[in-house]
Amino acid sequence: MASDDSWKEKYFRELEDAEHREQQWESERNLLERMLVRTSLASEGQRPDLDTLLAQLRSDLRKKRFDLQSWRELQDQIDRQIALLDEQGPSRPVPVSPGTAERETGGEAEHHIQRLRIARRIGQLLGQLIQQVAFEPPTEAEARALQQTLLASQDWEVLREGLNRVADLVVAAITRSQREFEAFLKRLDERLQSLREHFAEQSNAHSGRQDATETLNREIRSELDLVGDDLRTSEDFHSLKQSVSRRLEFIGNALEKFRTRERERESTLTHQLEAMQEKVVAMEAHSEQMQAQVREERRRAMTDLLTQLPNREAWQERLSFEYNRWLRYQNPLTVAVLDVDLFKRINDSYGHKAGDRVLQLVAREMGARLRSTDFIARFGGEEFVVLLPETRAADACKVLDEIRGHVARLPFHFSGDPVSITFSAGVAEFRDSDTEESVFDRADRALYQAKEEGRNRVVTI
Repeated sequence: MASDDSWKEKYFRELEDAEHREQQWESERNLLERMLVRTSLASEGQRPDLDTLLAQLRSDLRKKRFDLQSWRELQDQIDRQIALLDEQGPSRPVPVSPGTAERETGGEAEHHIQRLRIARRIGQLLGQLIQQVAFEPPTEAEARALQQTLLASQDWEVLREGLNRVADLVVAAITRSQREFEAFLKRLDERLQSLREHFAEQSNAHSGRQDATETLNREIRSELDLVGDDLRTSEDFHSLKQSVSRRLEFIGNALEKFRTRERERESTLTHQLEAMQEKVVAMEAHSEQMQAQVREERRRAMTDLLTQLPNREAWQERLSFEYNRWLRYQNPLTVAVLDVDLFKRINDSYGHKAGDRVLQLVAREMGARLRSTDFIARFGGEEFVVLLPETRAADACKVLDEIRGHVARLPFHFSGDPVSITFSAGVAEFRDSDTEESVFDRADRALYQAKEEGRNRVVTI
């Protein structure tokens, strides 16, 4: 029997270990997928053929389509495109500081520069995080000092330590929010406990009033019964008069005691009620404050830090809402996917600050020229998504084409150079038996068709 128990314990332990390994593998796979998507987005703009292959890779990842043989062929094609890039050589010289050039040469110098770019980029993102998240004063001061280090230092050891500290700052922000919420729950529990105590006192007071009333009734009935007995048995009028007077005096005293106790009880209940009303008012005010804070936190969680547009999570929520409305009413509904053309070249030529500025300006112009009923979000990288309710695909194409022309004419300047910024867009309208995913896939295919046809255009499928 003991042997059976030991076998079962080992079996269940192995099951738990297998489930844990499966969860860990799933988490690692999701992380690798996200890294692969971001890497492919960062690699765009080198060669049109390579961009097409990277787009196919992202499409497979988005659709959860994992065909090993197909991916091997895709990898071979990507390797050939990268080999062609190596044959062409670097598109522009990479600036290296004199001190760095003396210490490092060749591939090491390039590797060092890439690491510096990563540190600078994280420094910029940390600045945006400081603006959006409420840190405690010491932590905020440390975050600002860390941001300056990431933006200015050339020492990789210092930068590496700074990058590690960024994760600690994010954990500190999350921990603070958790502590604030726990403190709110504690205060709420204390107030609810005081209300429970008050209601218990009210219940006890009500029971006491009932007991006092019953006691008074018994005493009065008893005295009245005694008066009746005296009336029946007494033969002396004087003694009867004294007996009745004593009974009435006793009844009067009992009534006075009852009224006194009732006044005291009413006074106590009045004070308790006033105290409870004050607590309820305080709870309502604090509840409104917490609701406003929760709404603000939700807005932040659903907002892209850089562009201040709704983010991908907000997009999924709005898409589901509009899709269900389309299922019910069958009014026209169109989806568009937009992508800034050759965005990587802007980052490589003028730096990530210039790239961020481009995304902010494109987001601002798009938001200003769409209707209030339309919905635009940053989907990721340089990609945006738009929902146009009550709009046919042809009308959506006209609207987006006007915005595209307007953006192309904007006077962008970086480092004193005029730069033309364009975007490509794919448009798809909901049809019978469509799902959220099928319409998005059509719009995505239309976007890459626009890229293949030369960029700076709007295509519908």
